[in-house]
Amino acid sequence: MLKHRPLFKYIRNHDTLFSELAMARNSYAQSLGLNDYAYHKTPKFITADGRRLTIEPERSLIVQDYQSFLGVKSLLQREIPGFYIVNNSDIGFRYPTAAIAGQDAPFIKRFRSEFFHKVDEDRSICRPRNLSYGIKSRGKGDNRQEYEVWVPDEHVQLDPTPLFIDKYGEDLPDDVRDFASLTPVVYGWMGVKRAAFEAIYVNKKSMGDIAINIGLSVDAYNIGAMPDLSYSPVIGSSIAVSNAELEWEVMGYYAPKGDHPDHDHIWSAINHVIEAVGTATSDIYNKIAIPTSESKTERILSAIQEQHISTEQVLQWDLKPWEFLQDASIHRRKSHDPSRSVNLLGRLNRLFYQESFKLPSLKKIHDLIAQPVKR
Repeated sequence: MLKHRPLFKYIRNHDTLFSELAMARNSYAQSLGLNDYAYHKTPKFITADGRRLTIEPERSLIVQDYQSFLGVKSLLQREIPGFYIVNNSDIGFRYPTAAIAGQDAPFIKRFRSEFFHKVDEDRSICRPRNLSYGIKSRGKGDNRQEYEVWVPDEHVQLDPTPLFIDKYGEDLPDDVRDFASLTPVVYGWMGVKRAAFEAIYVNKKSMGDIAINIGLSVDAYNIGAMPDLSYSPVIGSSIAVSNAELEWEVMGYYAPKGDHPDHDHIWSAINHVIEAVGTATSDIYNKIAIPTSESKTERILSAIQEQHISTEQVLQWDLKPWEFLQDASIHRRKSHDPSRSVNLLGRLNRLFYQESFKLPSLKKIHDLIAQPVKR
């Protein structure tokens, strides 16, 4: 087990974080013999009619408890020939995600805030940083569209639609553009602790000279029982669901310098590695996996629906994503004492630190998945 993880530390700057990850990845790629290779990000997917879509090549597997993923690193390396975990690529962070579009919406709309921790850091309150706003296709099927923008602090309470248009331009389909402009209303929340790492997959027989870079993560998460994260008498808690997820996503690929693989070749390789990891994880966890076709954001919506909370109630609460960045709001008052304001940020932290459903520390998850195990 690695004792030194240079990326598993407190970093507020995404540029610094991803620069360090890139250096670790490129150095490891060279150790695999990919010396004269260049790195490329996942390209846009070109449809049969010529549209260029931002596609998310990602899959995941859900289990009841994060401890089920004990030793997942060594298991994946053992089960997948050509699968190599990048040394020192570990990164841990926690984040809340808001589902801000309901069950009937054509796409998923979410608001997410990430914040990084030092090793062994114990915080009961940690302010959200690095806010992102995203739209995804629903479900977990092939070639889901995903669009995401980082929201500057000064724009966090403004309509993010212009940010989408500025980033994606002609690649933003009309239906997504229209959906982005709808007023954001919080339907529910999830708190996540994540241990993430990267791998490189090499398979010359199936993919030729392309080597795929994969990002993997183990998430332990809690879903709020009420959209405003208050106590729910239906289940006797403010947390409705506590599960864990193993996720794998293609981040990019390596190809020999000077080579320009065509669209179909690249996407054939991407789909091959998604399937290879999926087959291995299914084999390892088939007896304990929870069958679902929902994304994590959709599982927030399902959890709220299972508490028999109506869309009318959600709209009456009229919760906005940015309110959870605030200690207090003049619009939110405790029902039993209107003179006292509701600390929404404090409620959000319950998803991480509520005693009966406390999520593990980032170090604990990292150590768990890195343990050597025998099948």
